Amino acid sequence: MSTQKREPTPPGQATPVPVIEPGHTFASVTDQIGQIVLSRRTPTFWWVGFGISFLLMMALLASIGYLLLKGTGIWGINIPVGWGFAIINFVWWIGIGHAGTLISAILLLLRQEWRTSINRFAEAMTLFAVASAGLFPILHMGRPWLAYWLLPYPNTMALWPQWRSPLVWDVFAVSTYATVSALFWYIGLIPDLATLRDRARKKSFQIVYGMLALGWRGSAVHWHRYETAYLLLAGLATPLVISVHTVVSFDFTIAITPGWHSTIFPPYFVAGAIYAGFAMVLTLSIPLRKLYRLEGFITLRHLQNMAKILLATGLIVGYGYMIEAFMGWYSGVPSEGYVTTSRMLGPYRPAYWALIFCNILTPQALWFKKVRSTPGLLFIVAMVVNVGMWLERFVIVVTSLHRDFLPSSWGMYHGTMWDWSTFIGTIGLFLSLLFLFIRFLPMISIFEMRTLVPEAEVREEA
Repeated sequence: MSTQKREPTPPGQATPVPVIEPGHTFASVTDQIGQIVLSRRTPTFWWVGFGISFLLMMALLASIGYLLLKGTGIWGINIPVGWGFAIINFVWWIGIGHAGTLISAILLLLRQEWRTSINRFAEAMTLFAVASAGLFPILHMGRPWLAYWLLPYPNTMALWPQWRSPLVWDVFAVSTYATVSALFWYIGLIPDLATLRDRARKKSFQIVYGMLALGWRGSAVHWHRYETAYLLLAGLATPLVISVHTVVSFDFTIAITPGWHSTIFPPYFVAGAIYAGFAMVLTLSIPLRKLYRLEGFITLRHLQNMAKILLATGLIVGYGYMIEAFMGWYSGVPSEGYVTTSRMLGPYRPAYWALIFCNILTPQALWFKKVRSTPGLLFIVAMVVNVGMWLERFVIVVTSLHRDFLPSSWGMYHGTMWDWSTFIGTIGLFLSLLFLFIRFLPMISIFEMRTLVPEAEVREEA
């Protein structure tokens, strides 16, 4: 039996919400988190979820195979909409990957302890989202086996990438982001991999976790080097939160296409990326804390803080919508004003007003503490925001292209069965990787959670 010393709350002040539920010790933290990985019995819900995700991933492989056989003509892209689901889904997935870096790097530098319970699977979510996003530019090329032409490698024909192409910018931005995020995630795992190595019963697990732990013994030298490397990577990853989606927004802003040629896109895209990312973190963390009984680690304080960030970034995104519409009118350019009017009243108006409902109206419920404190309601809001952010990318891409300068070049765009199967298949890829992660690696940082266990403990022997 263990109790914790608590300072009395001063009169007139609210009782502080704990970062970690009271009653935890070093041993209980290690046992509860490590047992999820080291348990010999895999829960039934894990098999069901992984099976569905794996089937969706098989649909992705079938769609890619047919694409390589027939070409990009199986998609709905055509003149004037030369970009379709490929660029929409690319931007959507990259946005989802932003919350992991924000939670891990920026909140670490700001010394926010509440990040500890959610940073590990948020970092993993970043890697899986970037992996899903990276497929689309390659597939959209039409000749994906020539994707290496985008890299500046020495060759006998003296061919180099076209540095004025946004596609090349995306390659360097996303590859840098993925590399730094992977290093940051793996280095953070090393102490926990050593814990799993020491607690694993099977010889094969001991060998695998031992190799991945890189000889970690927890010495003072190891901890010093670890903390130095972790902090440096956090500082390196922080600018990537802003730079990556800024570069992605340049795909649109450098074009002269009405509706795209706007200086507000970089900050607008960055805020939207954090908005979408935190919505996905809530979407994942709420079911996980319930299924694995992690309410003592992922507390209501974590959900409330994420809800507040979701509300703040949602307000920034709403401001971006208003400024975008205002600049379409204030510019005095007829084509810019027409794009704004077409989005609201044209053939794609259901998508536009649906995104307004999802991204602006629905998150206003987060002003109420009861909504922020109810996991079920938070999950619904997060799911609605996920749909709304996809619709936002659809509206930006399609409504700016389907009406060209010449009426003879007007047309409508709708995704085909193969567009949808590829998109849904990437969701299957994302979830399959996530299920494998939570089964074989600790989804919550064990050693960081130990630091939140109060040092002053009074142990009473029964």
